[in-house]
Amino acid sequence: MTHALTTALLTAPVAGPLLASAAYAARRRPARAAGGPAAWLGLLSPLTILLCGAALAVTVPAHGAATAYGRMLRADALSVWMLLAIGAVATLACAASPGYLAHEDADPPTVRRYHVLVHAFLAAMSAAVLAANLGVLWTAIEATTILTAFLVGHRRTRACVEAAWKYVVICSAGIALAFLGTVLLYYAARQAGISEASALDWPALAARADRLDPAVVRLGTGLVVLGFGAKAGLAPLHAWLPDAYGQAPAPVAALMSGVLSSVAFTGLLRYKVIADAALGSGYTRVLLAGLALLTLALAAALLLGQRDHQRMLAYSSMEHMALIALGAAVGTPLAAVAVLLHILGHGLAKTVAFCASGHIVRLRGTSRIGRVRGLLAEAPALGTAFALAVIALLGLPPFALFAAELGLARAGFAAGPYCAAALAAALVLVLTSFAALGIRTARMLLGPPPGGRPPVRLGAVAGLPLAAGLLGCAALGTATGPLTRLLTAAAAIIGGH
Repeated sequence: MTHALTTALLTAPVAGPLLASAAYAARRRPARAAGGPAAWLGLLSPLTILLCGAALAVTVPAHGAATAYGRMLRADALSVWMLLAIGAVATLACAASPGYLAHEDADPPTVRRYHVLVHAFLAAMSAAVLAANLGVLWTAIEATTILTAFLVGHRRTRACVEAAWKYVVICSAGIALAFLGTVLLYYAARQAGISEASALDWPALAARADRLDPAVVRLGTGLVVLGFGAKAGLAPLHAWLPDAYGQAPAPVAALMSGVLSSVAFTGLLRYKVIADAALGSGYTRVLLAGLALLTLALAAALLLGQRDHQRMLAYSSMEHMALIALGAAVGTPLAAVAVLLHILGHGLAKTVAFCASGHIVRLRGTSRIGRVRGLLAEAPALGTAFALAVIALLGLPPFALFAAELGLARAGFAAGPYCAAALAAALVLVLTSFAALGIRTARMLLGPPPGGRPPVRLGAVAGLPLAAGLLGCAALGTATGPLTRLLTAAAAIIGGH
């Protein structure tokens, strides 16, 4: 691959969404119709990210990494896998946005601001996964907090503004902890004789981690795990998550749950690689396993008493991010494959679930589970899509999460008695969440429609993103196909021990 082409492929996922954001900001009359041509221009950014990820996936696994701009941008197999996840989830969410916005009583400036923020958000996530410098990585993840705070408060109601402030305060506290951890790692690198220019360069730190002061790395890693764990929805800094996901527009909630949490966790994995090389795998294994079990316990307890289906999906996100953290704690190659497969499968399934949930709120005028009955009878296509998305989230075949959780179980029980014990406890909590999520979803879907109303059609514009997400999740659960080499190479980065 030529240098010019490599530079273009690494630049486009960041520059493309930023240009689209600027273009929307300059428009005086943004299209509001669901089927208007201008309303679909928002698909250019996610498709650009997806296509660049696909092009990089062809060459990066064989060559190790592609770099640009003085090694400031760097794409290895893990970066490319996350670019594909961002592009796939964003394509579905942006395809659902015109239909969602068409039913909102929003003025043109509000619609314009929505599109500007969404595309800037995509650019920040792409920058986070392509950053070779840990300082740039931290800055990009902080930028996602600022941008999504305005998206959470999109409708400007009291509940939306309160959720946005809660999100900003808690996640900013978490990001501050991650910043302190990054500063400590920089200090350890300088004390080890690493040059100032390379002191936050991830490849340089990973290669020379054995020179770093173990005590400083231990403290810095703990702060980073807590900080980026807050963005990923892990306990104890998780309290923002149900409010933000419940109040954000459905496509935004899909992006935040489906891919932003995974981008933040991928940033955490970069630090984990350095910490494991400097300290051995035991420290991060105990830390991540403890947070995972705590998060699973909280998610299971909160799901048992949940009465709101959007918040129910938010707590389901906590459960799945905890399983991803548990897989990272196990740390074997098989567990690493399961983690990456879980990230992409969860992103697709949760995007469908949140977008379908948004249509349910529009149809029934409420997100209360007790007021939603007979959904399959009233809106067969919408009810089927929501049911299949929940089935995918429950980890049932043929969807990707079944293969991911099966791989995690095999890896955990083979990794030793401590990992097996943690996994056994996790399975009990997962079964509790399974029962709670399944029972509440069944209550929404089954029974006669209220008032004997005739069936409601979903429509092709709204239904196509839901069908595409479910098909993609099922295909990924059946076979990884051309993604196998990329998946194996990405897993080797985070699960080499």
